[in-house]
Amino acid sequence: MTSAPSRVARIAALLPDLTPLRGSADFRLLWIQGLIAYFGSMMALVALPLQIKELTGSPLAVGAMGAVELVPLIVFGLYGGALADAVDRRKVILGTEAGLGLLALVLLVNAALPDPLLWPLYLVAGGVSALSGLQRPALDSLMARIVPHDQLTSAAALNSLRWQFGAITGPAVAGLVVAYAGHATAYTVTVFTFAVSVLLCRRLSPAPPARDNAKPSLRGIVEGARYAWSRPVLLGTYAVDMAAMFFAFPNAVFPFLADDLDADWSLGLMYAADSVGSLMLGLTSGWTSRVRRHGLFVVFGAAAWGLAIAAAGWFDNVWLVLVCLAAAGAGDMLSGLGRSTIWNQTIPEELRGRLAGIEVLSYSVGPQLGQVRAGAMAGWTGTRSAIWSGGVACVASVALLTAALPKLLTYDSRTDEDATRRRAQREAEDGPSQASPSGV
Repeated sequence: MTSAPSRVARIAALLPDLTPLRGSADFRLLWIQGLIAYFGSMMALVALPLQIKELTGSPLAVGAMGAVELVPLIVFGLYGGALADAVDRRKVILGTEAGLGLLALVLLVNAALPDPLLWPLYLVAGGVSALSGLQRPALDSLMARIVPHDQLTSAAALNSLRWQFGAITGPAVAGLVVAYAGHATAYTVTVFTFAVSVLLCRRLSPAPPARDNAKPSLRGIVEGARYAWSRPVLLGTYAVDMAAMFFAFPNAVFPFLADDLDADWSLGLMYAADSVGSLMLGLTSGWTSRVRRHGLFVVFGAAAWGLAIAAAGWFDNVWLVLVCLAAAGAGDMLSGLGRSTIWNQTIPEELRGRLAGIEVLSYSVGPQLGQVRAGAMAGWTGTRSAIWSGGVACVASVALLTAALPKLLTYDSRTDEDATRRRAQREAEDGPSQASPSGV
């Protein structure tokens, strides 16, 4: 018979590893700040497309948000990566967070008008995309500096838990707030959360560039792109994620899916369901810190995402749809843990910002284009067929990319040349860290 202590030990091994929160004050501060800001962002994420739907009644108009956001994201994401390598990352994070709060204020003012205008909604969507493109490289590149090398997977899991909590509570609350109190109330909450976030960001430690890098330039961006192109493992992480999101990101058509299923009440739950799946995986993510084959996470997680989205488009029972969306979220989180760990384990500090800019494009451009694809295809073939066919295409594309870039599947942090070089770099900066346990 298994002893009680043994059962407790096995359960404890599944729980999230809290070491990064205990050991790094800056990581702890960013975690709390991100939790607050992301909750407010998710409130707006639900209210904004729903407001466009109410003003236009068109799935294409909702999907067009992705097109409006795409160019600013590409331009400012790449520039933000170069900026993060050249200036104090704390200043970038603080300035962009304040800008996002001001854009939320614009949404609030517009919603308070007797007849809200449509064009400010697209203007704010583009502005949020630009500021997010500037901010995310600074945030992402900071992780590898403030968290020890052997705790990066644990830190990624904790960050995902933070995001998923906001992604669950934000849409669920937003759906109720918009239905019973209006868009203006939802945007008011968003403004308040960003105000608190700015105050917390002011307490971050300075994060100057690792060395005297040149000013942000096209040449520096090209240098980062060449490095990424020369690394098949990195290319695999970018390509798999972009393909999965392009073909199987149906969020833009959720308002119409709820109508098709005669379940308007389920809209907030649809936006939150994938985050529930991610949260469940995150709450049992302790085992991921012992895995060393992170490319397996990327591939199998993306394939699971596509299969679950295909099933969500096929079923006509709203509860089965929600279960499928939750399963998709678990697959997406698994893939995200693999991508984040590989990026932080292999990229040298002097290129971290520029590569983080490319990372922003890899996990953001896909969803933006996916919204356009889903909206356009839903208007042409119907909402549910647009969803299930995208899931099937996602699985096929992941299989093709894995065959074309086999090094992604065989990546091992114990033997990969870039990972061992990066580990040595961190040890030279901070001193040797405790040896990591062996794993898969």
